[in-house]
Amino acid sequence: MRMSKMYMKTLRQVPAEAEIPSHILLLRAGMIRKLVSGVYGFMPLGNRSLMKIQNIIREEMDAKGGQEILMSAICPAELWKESGRWYAYGPEMFRLKDRNEREFCLGPTHEEVFTDIIRSEVDSYRELPIYLYQIQTKYRDEARPRFGLMRSREFIMKDLYSFDRDYEGLDKSYWLMYDAYTRVFNRCGLNFRAVEADNGAIGGSNSHEFCALCENGESEIAYCTQCEMAATTERADCVDAKPEDAAELPLEVVHTPGTKTIEEVSQFLGIDKTRTIKALMFKVYGEEGKPETDYYVAAFIRGDRELNMTKLINALNIPEYAIEFADENVMSEATGCVGGFTGPMGLHDCKIVVDSELPGLKNLCAGANQADHHALNVNYGRDYKADIITDLKLIRPGDPCPACGAPVQMARGIEVGQVFKLGTKYSESMHAYYKDENMQEQVMVMGCYGIGVSRTLAAVVEQNHDENGIIWPVSVAPYHVIITLVNPADETQAATAEELYQKLTGAGVEVLLDDRNERPGVKFKDADLIGIPLRITVGRKADEGVVEYKPRAEAENQLLPVGEACEKAVAFVQDGLRMGL
Repeated sequence: MRMSKMYMKTLRQVPAEAEIPSHILLLRAGMIRKLVSGVYGFMPLGNRSLMKIQNIIREEMDAKGGQEILMSAICPAELWKESGRWYAYGPEMFRLKDRNEREFCLGPTHEEVFTDIIRSEVDSYRELPIYLYQIQTKYRDEARPRFGLMRSREFIMKDLYSFDRDYEGLDKSYWLMYDAYTRVFNRCGLNFRAVEADNGAIGGSNSHEFCALCENGESEIAYCTQCEMAATTERADCVDAKPEDAAELPLEVVHTPGTKTIEEVSQFLGIDKTRTIKALMFKVYGEEGKPETDYYVAAFIRGDRELNMTKLINALNIPEYAIEFADENVMSEATGCVGGFTGPMGLHDCKIVVDSELPGLKNLCAGANQADHHALNVNYGRDYKADIITDLKLIRPGDPCPACGAPVQMARGIEVGQVFKLGTKYSESMHAYYKDENMQEQVMVMGCYGIGVSRTLAAVVEQNHDENGIIWPVSVAPYHVIITLVNPADETQAATAEELYQKLTGAGVEVLLDDRNERPGVKFKDADLIGIPLRITVGRKADEGVVEYKPRAEAENQLLPVGEACEKAVAFVQDGLRMGL
């Protein structure tokens, strides 16, 4: 491609709304353009890289037996109501009605649609397993779109769905796709880790999240250096403190004026925060339009701990959007709690959820449900009980690994893919059955497997850049080589650049020829900004048959004869394309 004919508008200034490197650089390099908050279009260079990621995904999905289809983004509400997710998905779903008042949504994911296809057309065990996938635009009405392609309201996703006879077949399909994902992200040049993850609104049992390691990632990962344990902090199990066998002391209520926080009460009473109970109060919304189904929740954890909201939501078996912090003044009238002085004793008309660590600890301090008072020597069983006892803790750096006990460490990552064992969540509710060898109906067992294509693009940039711009891996670069023609008016330089362009193109190398009538400094800055993996500069030494050869990731350039530069460029590209294979 000749840049004099190319549509490319780079920016010298950092866009005001851009906060992280991938967002800044993709905008500055003219690869994406914002339409409205959370909605972006892909310009020529960005679209080429996007298509390369898609092609890598296609190759790996097809290699595992996947078959590509393309379904509509407009999904009828009745399918989602059949699965029970029309309500559960909540406000992130774009909902609409046609002129006949029939309800639809813009698909955030397509479990229901694919299940509907298979249940209508597959009835024999001989046809299973089946792997169908699509690469398609998805829609989620994010409350706070941010970080460019990282968290947007419209995004491109690959979603594959597996249909098996039984759970043994699902296990095979799951690890087949796990392997395919490993190959995809290796080929994209990502430094990533697969970690255990929460299933969220998708549902099912087991799940792994593929995280591109990055300091700006939204996923926080807990991992162990002594064993294979790795999980998102949402999913990571926590180890309870060792149960105590101390004698239970008499309950005592003490005056603690103005001590509404754990820090304040521990200082006032001269006790460690580990000897206190922290209370967190919530309101849960039940069925829409039925306020009588709303209820309050009081969650209790050790005072030095942080609550893991995902664990609480899972324990209550509610959608994420259906819970919020309660107005304790309003809640007080209904339950007897007292803002800043709430404890687990004597509450009524609310669901009490207690962290699994607390029943084993003795003689703790908790709010007395009286203003300016706390209770000492509070013990589970004698003084309070729970409706639910479960792990509610958020794992922290240095906490013992739940698998081996070694101190865990933390990292941040960008979720670029996730694989789920759905089991029969959708096939049972939507009656997706097959007939076995004895002509008996059996429920299909499903898995689903998603890759954020546009998010993967951003993750590659987030991991591969410097102060001057993007540094694309060869496998997903919009072009492999850029030839910078310093002076297009110089006949020798122009002829040399054209010779290189033709030879490299003929060898299967994708080449940008910068033949624009621009200053050399502008051309060099643009080349660094857009991040083409290899730059060959044709300048004054063209008279001697010599050019400059410089990989984008390296600081120094080399002076090479034209023929040698051409051969070396071809080898460079071929080596880059083999990465991850």
